Amino acid sequence: MTTTQARTEPDHAHGADPHAGHAAPAAATGHQGGHGPHGYSAQKDAHLKRLRRIEGQIRGLQRMVDEDVYCIDVLTQVSASTKALQSFALSLLEEHLRHCVAAAAEEGGAELDAKVAEATAAISRLLRS
Repeated sequence: MTTTQARTEPDHAHGADPHAGHAAPAAATGHQGGHGPHGYSAQKDAHLKRLRRIEGQIRGLQRMVDEDVYCIDVLTQVSASTKALQSFALSLLEEHLRHCVAAAAEEGGAELDAKVAEATAAISRLLRS
């Protein structure tokens, strides 16, 4: 996703499957995209900086392949990029638990059940990646 897309498309970070290439619709995930601050909002600038760094790593991979760099060196960079994305995902998940799930816990009932199920599904996707 480009910076322009990030600014113009609705915010679906909570329900997005990072491997799907697009975000899930808000109705399917139980959250209201773009409404109110999300758990990561306080760290938005830091997250964007981190994602730009990861984007740079991916561009580096493209250059390595274009320049016919030794395959093991490319694989090492793939591993570093994967680790960086996983670390970002865990950070985002932690913020989701602290903000969205904690807020739902105060409400209790169906809202809490929905947020726990949503977080469980996100964790499951992360474990499969």
